[in-house]
Amino acid sequence: MNAAAPRSGFLTLVCLVAALGGLLFGYDTAVIAGAIGFLQEHFQLDATLKGWAASSALLGCVLGVAFAGAVSDRFGRKPVLTLAGVLFFASAIGTAIPDRFSTFIVFRVLGGIGVGVASMASPMFIAEISPADVRGRMVSINQFAIITGMLIIYFVNYLIAAQGDPTWNRTMGWRWMFGSGVAPAALFLALLTLVPESPRWLIEHGRAPDARAILTRMGGEAYANTELATLEQALATDRARTASAVRLSPGLRRAVLIGIAIAVLQQVTGINVFLYYAPEIFKQLGAGVDVALLQTIVVGVVNLGFTVVAIRTVDALGRRPLMILGASGMGICLIAMGLAAQLGAISLWVLAFVLGYIACFALSVGPVTWVLLAEIYPTRLRGRALSVATFCLWIANFVVSQTFPMLDGNAWLVERFHHGFPFYLYAACCALLVLVVWRLVPETRGRSLEEIERQWQT
Repeated sequence: MNAAAPRSGFLTLVCLVAALGGLLFGYDTAVIAGAIGFLQEHFQLDATLKGWAASSALLGCVLGVAFAGAVSDRFGRKPVLTLAGVLFFASAIGTAIPDRFSTFIVFRVLGGIGVGVASMASPMFIAEISPADVRGRMVSINQFAIITGMLIIYFVNYLIAAQGDPTWNRTMGWRWMFGSGVAPAALFLALLTLVPESPRWLIEHGRAPDARAILTRMGGEAYANTELATLEQALATDRARTASAVRLSPGLRRAVLIGIAIAVLQQVTGINVFLYYAPEIFKQLGAGVDVALLQTIVVGVVNLGFTVVAIRTVDALGRRPLMILGASGMGICLIAMGLAAQLGAISLWVLAFVLGYIACFALSVGPVTWVLLAEIYPTRLRGRALSVATFCLWIANFVVSQTFPMLDGNAWLVERFHHGFPFYLYAACCALLVLVVWRLVPETRGRSLEEIERQWQT
C-alpha cells in the first residue's frame, strides 16, 4: 500500500481485533504447558500418549490450514476468522469436561483446527489491509498477540493450580485451565462484528465500491483513490496470466518453496518444546510445581518483551538481519543447554540460556517468519499459498512436539547425551535457517505487496 497513507485509528482497531485471533492461537496452544503434568497423572499416560496430548492440537492445526486458504479465497477473510472463533469456543468447553482421554483428544483437535485457521487468516488479513511502511509492524502485532495469549494462560494456569492441592489439580484443576478459554473466544467473536472485509479480497471479487468505502474510512478519499488504482492495476496484470501460468511460473515456485522452508525451520528450531513443556523441563532442573509454573511465566514475559522489540525494529532494520541475528543466538543458547545437560551441569542457571533462546526467537524468527509469509505471495493466490506454507509449519510443529518426549526419554540417547541430544538437534536446524535466509530470502522491508509480487514475476 501507499507509504504516504495517513494513519488511521480505524486501521489500528481493525488490526488489533484481527490479532485477537493470534491471542487465541497462543492461549489455546500454550494451555497444555500447565496442564500436561496433571493430565498425564489423571489419565495415566505413558511418554507416547503424553506427547499425543500435547501434539494432537497440532494435528488439528494441519487440518485447519489445509482448507482455510481455499475457503478464505472463496468466501473472504472475515468469515474464516469467525470460524476460528467458533472452534476456539467449542474446544474450550469440550476439553474441560471429558471423562475419557479419547474425548479430550477430539476436542483438542477441534481447537487445533481453529488455531490453524487463525494462524493463517489473521496475519494475511492484517498484511492486506496495512500500508507498506507499517505492514511489518502491524503483522508483528499478531505475533505480539500470540505471545500475550501464552503469557495470560501461564498466569491463569498458575493461579488455578494454586487453588488446590495436587489431588485437586489432577482431578479438576486442569479442567479449569482448558475451560478458561471460553472468555477470550467469546470476546473475539463479539469484536469481529467491528471488522470489515479485506479491500484486496473485495476488489478481487468485483466489489470495488465496498473496498472504496473501507479504504476511505482508513485514510480518506485521496488515499482510497490511490489504493484502488494500484490494486486494480495489480489485479488486471494478475488476471492477464492464466491461473495455471501463475502457479507454474518459476518466480512463484521459488516463493512457495522459500515460504515452506522458513515455516518449517521456524518450528524445527525447537521453540514449542519450551512453550509446551517448559514446566516439565524446569521440574527436571529441580524446581517444584509452583516454581516451575512461575519460571514458565518468566519465559512468557521475556517472550513478550522481546516481541515488542521486534515490532519496533522490523520495519527499521529489515527482515533478513533480524532473522539471521536471532537464529544465530538461538543456536548458541541451544548448544549451551545441550552441553549443560550432557556434562551434568544442570542447575537453575541454565534458565539464563533458556531465556536467551526465547529472547532471540521473539526478537526475530517468531514474528518475522509470519511477516514474510504474509508478504511474499500474489493477491489472487495468497490464501492458498500461505495455506501451503502454514500447513507445513504445523506438520513440523506436530513432529517436534510429538517426538521431544520420546527423544528426551530414549534410553540410548540419555545414556550418551544425558538429555542434551534434542538441544543439539535443534541447534543444527538454527544453523540451517541462517543459511536459508542468507542465501534465498529477499528483503521485503518498505515495499508494497504489489512490488514484491512483481519481483517474483521477473
